[in-house]
Amino acid sequence: MIQMSELLEVGPWDIVLLAILGYLVYRFFFKKQAEVEFPKAAPRLPPLDMKDMTLEELRQFDGVKDERVLLAVCGNIYDVTRGKDFYGPGGAYENLAGHDATRALATFDAKAVKEEYDDWADLTQDDLNDAKEWDQKLRVKYDFIGKLLKPGESPSDYEGQKATVRMSF
Repeated sequence: MIQMSELLEVGPWDIVLLAILGYLVYRFFFKKQAEVEFPKAAPRLPPLDMKDMTLEELRQFDGVKDERVLLAVCGNIYDVTRGKDFYGPGGAYENLAGHDATRALATFDAKAVKEEYDDWADLTQDDLNDAKEWDQKLRVKYDFIGKLLKPGESPSDYEGQKATVRMSF
């Protein structure tokens, strides 16, 4: 027959297991969780009217002169303001803001941005394909503003359309 004293005998492992069980019960049921405060997102700016721009006009949208950040790739201008941490002042790609970034993105050299109009004539076919891939990535992520005008080219009339993300390729 089993005696009661044998059932109630407490050894060192019993104490360790009871301590762990007590801690888990306290942790899950009684300890308050610290509230995590997430940084508030900056208010989103209203969409711009669609507009073709010259390189001089595009340079105004570098995140410094204007709070918006625009860049051009393959002749298409995108509003990358939502990615201001990357493309705006202090970002890894800040020198692309307000410029034609085609050459820089095609060659994976962020310093390859030219200050004058760039026709990309000396880029290889592989470089141009890389630039087109960047254009497609930006097209589905950021608002399309318009076209980057060549010197002497006339702008299109978008009839007051607002810039939006373009899902077609």
